[in-house]
Amino acid sequence: MEIAVDLCAWLARPGCHRIAAGEPGYPVQLRAIPDPPPVLFVQGDPALLALPQVAIVGSRSPTPAGRETAFAFACRLADAGLVITSGLATGIDAAAHRGALARGGRTVAVCGTGLDRIYPARHAALAGEIAVAGALVSEFPPGTPALPHHFPRRNRLISGLSLGVLVVEARHRSGSLITARLAAEQGREVFAIPGSIHNPLACGCHRLIRDGARLVESPAEVLDGLQGDLFKALVPGPTQPPAPAGFSAGPLDSDSKILLNACGFGPVDVDVLVERTGFSAAAVTSMLLLLELRGEVESFAGGMYCRLPARPAG
Repeated sequence: MEIAVDLCAWLARPGCHRIAAGEPGYPVQLRAIPDPPPVLFVQGDPALLALPQVAIVGSRSPTPAGRETAFAFACRLADAGLVITSGLATGIDAAAHRGALARGGRTVAVCGTGLDRIYPARHAALAGEIAVAGALVSEFPPGTPALPHHFPRRNRLISGLSLGVLVVEARHRSGSLITARLAAEQGREVFAIPGSIHNPLACGCHRLIRDGARLVESPAEVLDGLQGDLFKALVPGPTQPPAPAGFSAGPLDSDSKILLNACGFGPVDVDVLVERTGFSAAAVTSMLLLLELRGEVESFAGGMYCRLPARPAG
């Protein structure tokens, strides 16, 4: 009865929703998983749950490079129109949420507690940003505390909401591998970023790759891997992912022209382009995605890019 009272008070707050299975706002992709939650609690925009999402998960104690990679991939995938989904945990999860927010994109945090109890508490401010620019979601009613068995359970929702799961850094035994296994069982794509053989946080990703996950080295490879039947089912119309906000087939802006000229026609990486143009790494990676979607440049293994010859008119 106490939880029922708490629920009534929570639902009275702006932006708080309760969506039962079978109701119009319940995400269609969750209905297909083996154990869909009977009820979802959402704080923020519940319409985001129906949009194409990609999950980014990984270690709670990543290397600085791993955190930067998660942030950069989230930036570029958010630019491409995808909602970035993760679990609000420290480390890779937080970097993924922050990457989406940094680009003005949308992000969904799947929580292992009631939405009135943010865990970890240090992410209260981040959760507040997500509730404004995205959505917090949980199958647990308000008042539910952080219990250890809730977090492996919520992982099926992270994968179930998403078109695919990208694992950035993970040890052999980690919750991220649970999420990846659930994604495979649910028919979702699984992507893994390789790392050094000397990095224990790369072991989980290498194991996933041996087991059949897609090895990816760039966000473009993630986008390419999402062009299957699941993506077509969730995104009506063209099979290409949505273009970044402001994308058009019109003339390039001046900065994009500078970057395109700096690419030349030989393989070049982001660091060299930063040196040649004076732009920030974040600006370069964002513009490169736009240029890829326009067919102006092509990405290659190892984070290299090459300008493509102009296509004939007509």
